[in-house]
Amino acid sequence: MKYETFYVEPPLLRLLRAKGYAVFDGEDHDLNLIGIRSKNRTAGSFDDLFVCIYREAGMWIKETYQATCDPSAEQHKDPTNAKGVAILKAGQYRGVWKIDKHAGKYFALCQRGAMVTVYRDNTGDTTSDHINEDTGWFGINGHRAHETKLVDSTKYYSAGCQVLRHPADFARLMALCKMQAARWGDSFTYTLIEEE
Repeated sequence: MKYETFYVEPPLLRLLRAKGYAVFDGEDHDLNLIGIRSKNRTAGSFDDLFVCIYREAGMWIKETYQATCDPSAEQHKDPTNAKGVAILKAGQYRGVWKIDKHAGKYFALCQRGAMVTVYRDNTGDTTSDHINEDTGWFGINGHRAHETKLVDSTKYYSAGCQVLRHPADFARLMALCKMQAARWGDSFTYTLIEEE
């Protein structure tokens, strides 16, 4: 995890505002959850970022976690959906997540609110192609990879979800989400942008 503090609004939030997206600037854990998808379109690695920005005691805090915003290479080759593997389209999804059990196993950020738009890649290769849009409730969650250790491959962990690599980072994120839920409500907006 990378931890940074700012006296003024961080540049990433100014970028979101410039794109016309909502920015949450309430005091104490009004979270901005942001994914940054890398330019690399080859599936299988944790080469993206998951960012959480919030205010605490008058300061802006930015926490950056290693993640994947793409499905695994295995899902590309053999997708669980006949239409093709799900690749979340960049954009802002207001109120998309709530705290609930991911796959019935552990608490994570689960799609229980808004619909999302995904690309359905059915080419069968390991490159994420942004084709064939599909909108609905697909279980595009924010969760972790392995429970106790770092893994190098996204093989078992992503069929389109936004997945944090480090279990300690995920525990930290969920602690922040519980603080937000207690004060601001159990509804989380997620914004995914593409690396420029």
